[in-house]
Amino acid sequence: MTHTAVIAGVGPGLGESLARKFAAEGCQVALFARSAGYIEELAEKLPAPGEGLAVQTDLTDIEQIRKGFTAVREAFGAVDVLVNHASAASWKGLMDVSVEEFEQSWAVNGRGAFVCSREAVSDMLQTGGGTVIFTGATSSVRSLGGAIGFTAAKFAARGMAMDIAQEFGSEGIHVSHVVIDGQIDTPGVPDKEDETILDPNEMAETYWHLIKQDDVSTQPFEVHITNGPQNSEFI
Repeated sequence: MTHTAVIAGVGPGLGESLARKFAAEGCQVALFARSAGYIEELAEKLPAPGEGLAVQTDLTDIEQIRKGFTAVREAFGAVDVLVNHASAASWKGLMDVSVEEFEQSWAVNGRGAFVCSREAVSDMLQTGGGTVIFTGATSSVRSLGGAIGFTAAKFAARGMAMDIAQEFGSEGIHVSHVVIDGQIDTPGVPDKEDETILDPNEMAETYWHLIKQDDVSTQPFEVHITNGPQNSEFI
């Protein structure tokens, strides 16, 4: 079966690794990001037998998201895989963060994922099922303090994922929330020799495993990805 996957929020690191992994497995992969240049180049270089589509999309803009999904359907057909991967954060606490910064985190992590999920699930209900994956963080289950906008938005996204899972599991739609407990190896990471740095290519294997399983009744809701001594008390 050829999957049509939307990765909402693609950049260097895990987003790129997800796109490459999905394409290598034969998926048609739509890349959503606010900046067009990077995703256009990535879409052209995805490995065979997959096919890429760059869709410039501001995930804080509801109409742009809807138009993005329309473009995917016109190019590839109905969507049966969605990864809500976008993230926005200002690393500030309660007294330092502005209302605008707080709302920006929510607009991307919360509302953007909500609109993307509505679009994708509407397709999945017509075609008999699919997979929705939310990329979470330690802050989605255990606040570390000092990043209230990011924490609030990630908590909201986790709750939203759980609610969608409960509502549509019986319809053949599997929803997973992936808690990333550690620093991902991306351009600009200062100490790449640190043994706790997470390899995005290995992480992409975990995401693909969640998609390729056939029996949705046995799939986990939440997966924790960690490597070494991280903030893992909640596991």
